[in-house]
Amino acid sequence: MELNNVKEAVADTGAGPVAVVDVLIVGAGPTGLALACDLRRRGVSVQVVEREARLFPGSRGKGVQPRTLEVLDDLGVVERMLAYGGPAPVGMIWLNGERQGEHRMFEETRPTAAEPYAGPWLVPQWRTQEILYARLRELGGGVAFGTALTGLAQDADGVTAELSADGGAAAGATAARATAAGATAVGASAVGTPPSRTVRARYAVAADGGRSTVRSLLGIGMTGETVDPAPMLVADVRIPSLDRLNWHIFPADDGSFLAACPLPGTADFQLTAQFKDGSAPDTSAAGVRALVAARTHLAVSEVTDVLWSSDFRPRAALADRFRDGRIFLAGDAAHVHSPAGGQGLNTSVQDAYNLGWKLGQVLRHGAPAGLLDTYEQERRPVAADMLGLSTRIHRGEARRGAATRQLGLGYREGPLSTGAAGALCAGDRAPDGPLPDGTTVFDVLRGPHFTLLAVGTAPELPPLDPELIRVRELDAYAPYGKGLFLVRPDGYVGWAGDDASGLAEWLRGVGASGARYA
Repeated sequence: MELNNVKEAVADTGAGPVAVVDVLIVGAGPTGLALACDLRRRGVSVQVVEREARLFPGSRGKGVQPRTLEVLDDLGVVERMLAYGGPAPVGMIWLNGERQGEHRMFEETRPTAAEPYAGPWLVPQWRTQEILYARLRELGGGVAFGTALTGLAQDADGVTAELSADGGAAAGATAARATAAGATAVGASAVGTPPSRTVRARYAVAADGGRSTVRSLLGIGMTGETVDPAPMLVADVRIPSLDRLNWHIFPADDGSFLAACPLPGTADFQLTAQFKDGSAPDTSAAGVRALVAARTHLAVSEVTDVLWSSDFRPRAALADRFRDGRIFLAGDAAHVHSPAGGQGLNTSVQDAYNLGWKLGQVLRHGAPAGLLDTYEQERRPVAADMLGLSTRIHRGEARRGAATRQLGLGYREGPLSTGAAGALCAGDRAPDGPLPDGTTVFDVLRGPHFTLLAVGTAPELPPLDPELIRVRELDAYAPYGKGLFLVRPDGYVGWAGDDASGLAEWLRGVGASGARYA
């Protein structure tokens, strides 16, 4: 029998059925869903388990940065993200019921041939998850909702996970989003029978959030700080009398604020409020309505719907390590950010994108197991940098600009980066650009393969495996210059040179030696 691409076998011990899978992913947030999509398109069997009865119902991580849009382009969902989202509106400051003037929170940017997405692009987190979940279903995968991880053990060959199939029973009632909100209710009924009580996987990934059960079971610590002692509230509300042309900001005398951001593709606003007076946020519907009335010119009755609400204290923390044997931490399980600057979800999805191709190479193409060590070596420094950036933005020490768009992030100092040519060094993001046939460089890169770009040169190449690497010859192009550029499946240059010297050795190190002429 197969469940979500998981083959089930019966253990010899008679202890009951044991599901056998390549990768177990704990958590069906953006990180877990993105990783599952990437693995499925590589032919890797995946079991995703989610403690809650359905997908997360709130808009929390709404700002999708340009680099993440490039990732989602490669995963095949960017058109849906663009259709359901929109650009961030200009801020509007209010005082005593009067508009005081515009406040521009983001540097204005325009798309270019090399950087096709300007940002950020606003999409409610619940919508992003629905889009990724639909893509996972298209790829033959699924999620076991209402399934909690209760035990975890590993040995030299794999990971054994104990699951409880009633994990989301209590959570279901509190996690439900009002049907008027426009979100599809996705729950256990969409998947069918829960997974076996025991799952045996070759690897496991913790994508189960800032309070990660997996991280706790492994005993991995988090090192960090409280970014701001003032608690915050975030809620999804409907206020039909408030215009949707601006991101409305209502500053208070004590330096705190309330803000209402219209969420594209919905009738909702994301409400955020800071509490510098030491009071505890009231997340009830009545409490949210009272807060709006107390901090703005709007009446209680003008808040017609409170769809979801939560409170938190802004914190920045980094896991002491991202790997324990055959188990990896990704997303909020590995790093917790202040929401300022919109870096958390974006950094998390890119964790998944980095880890996915490496697991695929080890599991399907015989790459050395040491390739998986490079996940922490590459991603932990990036996460640390993004934590610092989010904290500085929260404290008013930095602005939202080029750094928050994440297009400049790379792995030049990483263990997989070898060489340089033209305008790029290994570890740099591979730029997009137009091609004579009307397609783009990203069209060539799109997919789970490696790509060798011969830009303005036609050197002799070593024998390559056509199932793993596509080769494309391009005219000289300024963002690349001239040279050979081996682009990893995650869109970064892994190897670069003026000729092919050293290319075959690099490919052997990642379990690839491959070319299909396009």
